[in-house]
Amino acid sequence: MSDWRQQSKLFDDAPYSYEYATLFDLIALARGKEQALIVALDHITDVGNFGAVVRSAEVVGATGIVIPKKRSVAVNDAVYRTSAGAIDYLKVAREPNLVESLKRLKDEGFWVGGAHQEAAQDIWASPLEGRLVVVLGAEDNGLSRLVRETCDFEFKLPQRGFTQSLNVAQAATAIMYEWLRRCS
Repeated sequence: MSDWRQQSKLFDDAPYSYEYATLFDLIALARGKEQALIVALDHITDVGNFGAVVRSAEVVGATGIVIPKKRSVAVNDAVYRTSAGAIDYLKVAREPNLVESLKRLKDEGFWVGGAHQEAAQDIWASPLEGRLVVVLGAEDNGLSRLVRETCDFEFKLPQRGFTQSLNVAQAATAIMYEWLRRCS
């Protein structure tokens, strides 16, 4: 998107249009890189959370995001606004089958780690370096059973307080920054 379009988007009444990437586009962007992060979102439907995840992913230099075609948020005006325009700089692949996409990414040399609040291992002991797919689930249901079974490992963020968990966007940001710290 041009700088003019970006600057005028806040005043533009035309709906935001987004051209989705494919999983193969994300694989091509990561090819040859020792450090690459892809964020996979398992049925996230809240546009605010999705936009915040996009913004954080773009800031840490993620390769892209993978979402399922069904039961998932679509890129729209609200996502543009909540991502603060970061969606223009990050590829999102909208795929028919998230499990098959994760398997394909594993075939391409990515480790797949699932964020799950009941995981035995915390983030500090997890292998978050290098080529990684971080999978996060919807706040109400978490990761689906088949997605969990596809992950190479699961991890959780440690907690000291009484609140059950972070919201998915906050958790994603903490996880992505840990990946960035380790890869720097």
